[in-house]
Amino acid sequence: MEYKDYYQILGVNRNASQDEIRSAYRKLAKQYHPDRNPGDKAAEERFKEINEAYQVLSDSQKRAHYDRLGDSYARWQSSGQPGNFDWEQWFTQPGGGRVVYGEDLDELFGGGFSDFFRSIFGGLGGMSAASSGRVGRAPAYEQPVSISLEEAYHGATRLLQTEGRRVQVKIPPGARSGTKVRVPGAAPGGADLYLRISVNDDPRFERRNNDLHTQVAVDVFTAILGGEVEVPTMTGKVMLTIPAGTQPEQVFRIAGRGMPHLRAPQEHGDLYVRVKVHIPRQLSPRQRELLKEAARLNG
Repeated sequence: MEYKDYYQILGVNRNASQDEIRSAYRKLAKQYHPDRNPGDKAAEERFKEINEAYQVLSDSQKRAHYDRLGDSYARWQSSGQPGNFDWEQWFTQPGGGRVVYGEDLDELFGGGFSDFFRSIFGGLGGMSAASSGRVGRAPAYEQPVSISLEEAYHGATRLLQTEGRRVQVKIPPGARSGTKVRVPGAAPGGADLYLRISVNDDPRFERRNNDLHTQVAVDVFTAILGGEVEVPTMTGKVMLTIPAGTQPEQVFRIAGRGMPHLRAPQEHGDLYVRVKVHIPRQLSPRQRELLKEAARLNG
């Protein structure tokens, strides 16, 4: 069986903090997400590999088990011992019991966990109370899920297939990166499943808490004389009045056009619009004449 270096997959060192691991995962997940690489099988496999690495390194128990395995594997490689590495000793978790991989977890969102993960990590966090040698509720699973900013605004659904049944999960409006959505009993063994939300960037907007920030371009004549300009919002375009004498980089607030509040979706943040003034590179003779006249009058 091939050893997988999850730290190398995410591009972090073995002493990386959870914040560093999370940041590396988000960057790579956005880069290789299937929505951004339609039909690209290599990107799809890379995305699965990145998710698998994060599934291990973001969980303290799995990461500790993986680090012990890595140390043992490194010692075996440097020792020059004949024969194959003894994987069997790593197929159990502390407390005893054969690791049994939860196949249903592999089917969530298209799954695709490797044989390495199945064998070494499948039972960590998903074993029943009986096989772990102690009585208690099975620990919960976490599954990263990416959504668009529009889905975060309107709310979204994801269809899970688990233990022979389909479960439709609603992601509430106002979700942000780091929001967790609990799905009771959806993981193997009746454990709870938590969807850990990651909201993709939107080229039109920058999100700051529940406020959105965007920018629009106006020509210099509109900035001087005033006028109107179309502004994108999450529910369509609106007209923004540009008062006469608007300055470059001036910011206008449109109340209630930001993101819904997670706990109170009927309430919304605001939309802030930064005005970019476009100065024409070429003028008609008449425009040049009028501007020169305006300059003389201003003097």
